[in-house]
Amino acid sequence: MTPAIVFLEKQKAAFTLYQYDCTAQDDFGAHAAEQLGVPLARVFKTLLTEGEQGAVVALVPSSGKVNLKRLAKAAGVKKLEMMPPPKAERLTGFKVGGISPFAQKKRLTTVIDASAREHNTVLVSGGKRGLSVGISAAEIARLLNAICAPIAE
Repeated sequence: MTPAIVFLEKQKAAFTLYQYDCTAQDDFGAHAAEQLGVPLARVFKTLLTEGEQGAVVALVPSSGKVNLKRLAKAAGVKKLEMMPPPKAERLTGFKVGGISPFAQKKRLTTVIDASAREHNTVLVSGGKRGLSVGISAAEIARLLNAICAPIAE
């Protein structure tokens, strides 16, 4: 099991595992939605951003993208930009396409898009390509002390 799944089990989190054959090289969220037969708006991607005050994790629907100005405001920082993939991999300990918001090497400020509340559960990466976790926005917020705000466009 991945560190993310071990973390969720230790925290006694309510979640469901979804496994699928991942053959994508990019747009992993769309691939997961297609493979699992779920709406793209319910599959959330884990994006890493950085600024002078450090890194911030954004969880947004795969059907959209993160608005960096709204994310910075929600996180209480001046300015953010997307983190280069190799740096995101080093910082989190996960490979791109499998970066989970859970059990990253270092606990980072995490902001989940408010649209997650529209679903009973959303799917986020379970820590490797081909493994997703179905979990509620409230549970994500509880486990990661995440901020819920309208950060997607």
